Amino acid sequence: MSRRVRVKPGKGQSMAGFFVGILFCFIGIFVAIPIFKMFGIIWTLMAAIITVINGYNAFSDQGIASHEITIDEEDSQVKTDYNKTSEQRLNELQSLLNKGMITYDEYQEKRKKILEDI
Repeated sequence: MSRRVRVKPGKGQSMAGFFVGILFCFIGIFVAIPIFKMFGIIWTLMAAIITVINGYNAFSDQGIASHEITIDEEDSQVKTDYNKTSEQRLNELQSLLNKGMITYDEYQEKRKKILEDI
């Protein structure tokens, strides 16, 4: 099983991005659009999108995640089971099955891995 963690930029970074985005919007409106026409419009729209995202992250508790991290819980389980005997691990696995916390197929798969490690 894996777990996803969404990460958003900090308030300071978002504030800086927000103010720089406003500056780039003004540059787009007063410089890029009059000189470069269509490119200036695209520049200004992109600057506006970046400004809105950074403003949302800076002034809201929710925010928009900049990236996502996947944590594989099976790897962390291996680290905690490393010092346990195979018998202890099999007993814990049986207990999880009895409590209904894992399916029979998951039980068989993990049991097979434990027995292969012996």
